[in-house]
Amino acid sequence: MTRIIVLLNLKPGKSRADYEKWARASDLPTVNGLASVERFELFEATGLLNGDSSPYDYVEIIDVADMDVFGKETKTETMARIAAEFRDWATPMFIVTRKVGGAE
Repeated sequence: MTRIIVLLNLKPGKSRADYEKWARASDLPTVNGLASVERFELFEATGLLNGDSSPYDYVEIIDVADMDVFGKETKTETMARIAAEFRDWATPMFIVTRKVGGAE
């Protein structure tokens, strides 16, 4: 499994409430509906452990079972639309990871 961690900030003028409404209605169900995705979750970043404010507004965690299939699924018309809408909302940083040690 590959875990993709997305750190994002909303673009200026975008409201958190409107973004979360869009994410619940469009982004989360669409991405969770992909055959290659085991789970896709969105988290609001509420602060750092030391009490400072977070440098990011939100964190997405995408658990991908098959990156080859994921690559094909993200090239569909539906995913192109979702990606375009997402780019209108946020400035994201996508981090692709691999687990080190422990059980898979």
